[in-house]
Amino acid sequence: MARRKARAASAVAAVAALDDELRCGMYEFIRHARRPVARDEAAAAVGISRKLAAFHLDKLVEAGLLCARFEPVGGIRKVGRVPKVYEPTGVDVRVSIPPRRHDLLADILLDAVLTEGAQENAVQAALRVAQERGQRLGAEERARSRPGRLGAERALTSTGQVLVSYGFEPERETPTCLRLRNCPFHPLTARSPELVCGINHAFLRGFLAGLQARSVEAVLEPRPAECCVALRST
Repeated sequence: MARRKARAASAVAAVAALDDELRCGMYEFIRHARRPVARDEAAAAVGISRKLAAFHLDKLVEAGLLCARFEPVGGIRKVGRVPKVYEPTGVDVRVSIPPRRHDLLADILLDAVLTEGAQENAVQAALRVAQERGQRLGAEERARSRPGRLGAERALTSTGQVLVSYGFEPERETPTCLRLRNCPFHPLTARSPELVCGINHAFLRGFLAGLQARSVEAVLEPRPAECCVALRST
């Protein structure tokens, strides 16, 4: 969870770094160059001095959008100091409030298409893959945190802490119920609620199985503007 929070903070920092016309211009120029770009060239691209360009370029490096190294421009070594060159890091910057996980849904659907068996249809394959994916992630989380035996109270607390990082925004509604206030797959849910909610439900059932939270059950309880699933202690 800490790693995902750090990634979210990095994404926000990256977006903030681009909220400057000069930085955004240089970043776009370097991305489109498809090769290492020196400070002088980046400065000329937006019409500023080399010194000011260096300041902005280093800010883009700090934000994780560019990487920098010292290298002869064009591969030709000249007398004097080797120039600093910049390239994109390939970071995919996305910020969504509230959090969305369309990438997770897309991965599940892609895997379903690639692994659909002869005895199942597309929907059945998607539900199977969703449960398998959830179970794998739950098992990975259990191996990381080593929670031991999970009673109902601890299971709800532990599961809620983990699901924060997946964008579900869990909230303890009662001592035995954890509501998921955000649907990470919204607004796609509105296009096919039966399919997307089914995938979500299967994913969370698999996650609980992988976490070995046997005293917690994922149940379909749709509410407007919230996740269709609630977690209840059994």
